[in-house]
Amino acid sequence: MDVIRSIRATPGTNQDGASAHNRRVIIDALRINGPISRADLARATSLTKQAVSNIVEQLANEGFIKALPAVKRGRGQPFTPYQLVPEGAFAVGLQIDRYVVRAVMVDFLGQPRFRAQAAISSEAPEDGVEIISTLIDGLREKLAASAPDWDQRIVGLGVAMPGPFGVSANAHNKWMMSAWQSYPLREKLAEKTGLTPEIQNDAAASAIAERMVGAANAVDNAVCLFLGFGIGTGLILNGDIFRGANGNAGEIGMALAPCVDGETTLEHSASLASLYSALQIDPALPDIYARVDALVQARDPALEKWVICAAEDLRRSIQLLENLFDPETIIFCGGAPQSLVSRLIDEMQPLLPSIVADQERSVPRLQLGMTDPWSVAQGAAVEPISRTFDPRYSALWKGQPKVD
Repeated sequence: MDVIRSIRATPGTNQDGASAHNRRVIIDALRINGPISRADLARATSLTKQAVSNIVEQLANEGFIKALPAVKRGRGQPFTPYQLVPEGAFAVGLQIDRYVVRAVMVDFLGQPRFRAQAAISSEAPEDGVEIISTLIDGLREKLAASAPDWDQRIVGLGVAMPGPFGVSANAHNKWMMSAWQSYPLREKLAEKTGLTPEIQNDAAASAIAERMVGAANAVDNAVCLFLGFGIGTGLILNGDIFRGANGNAGEIGMALAPCVDGETTLEHSASLASLYSALQIDPALPDIYARVDALVQARDPALEKWVICAAEDLRRSIQLLENLFDPETIIFCGGAPQSLVSRLIDEMQPLLPSIVADQERSVPRLQLGMTDPWSVAQGAAVEPISRTFDPRYSALWKGQPKVD
């Protein structure tokens, strides 16, 4: 007897004028589930078999998907599975941090193809844009050299940088990139690259990476706790990234934290910046992650003191996040050495009671996510892919006639 495979998909609609939405639904189903047949796509998306066949044929002709060899399943008729073509689309992502900019070119599956980085200054955005432009030109040259027409398939530019955004009180805060935030970055990047840039905070970009290629791929509601130079959260709610009114949703780093003497914030007790300060390490050092990793392995007393304090504040933060958002899981990720994130997870145990503590679950309450320093740039690059190809019910509603 055949085992029926469970397929996750966003429902499509068979109403008139919804073809663009349904194309996105098919692409999204193939992205989440991998190779599946037209019949499975129809069942999972609630579209008619004819509608699915038409869309699949269009997407195949446009180079976004391809048919695989027919598969024999049990005593039934052979079926043809389809999958996304990695070269169907590309996007560029940037992580602009205090001392470094990372640029990455990803394919249709969100996988990095080329990447580059360079040192920048947090106080000189105009010079930084010139450096960024050079990095992106280099990525495009590598892509164009791979195949003549691939460069024409770049769909956008995603940018991730530290928040919060639009908060005037940060103008003199050395922890924030106030010079970059007040600079017309979107306009200058569009002018230099010819691409349409979208800017978001680094925690949201990290959450996008987790949703597409990481631990959040199989869940619809998750909180990604991001540990970088600062600290924040990316919110995945009902399968979408929630950004808030000004792109500042999830800025838990601004929450007060009691562990450090005096009234201070979580960012000043549990971020990499606070660790560097405690260890008296220059954060601009090129081998900073290797140095921190070595200190974790050696159980350095100064680092351990920071870990114990940071873990206590993070434990409280996780309990708050669970009670606020009722996530299926919290994913601890970011641009920190994996050894450090794992050490913090260990020190946070046992987690505090919350509304999710006793729920039946298929994933852990707290788990390790992507800790590659390139994950933020990868998430920033995935955003234009998501923006261009993921289902958006809001866009479908905008196309409907207004009912009085």
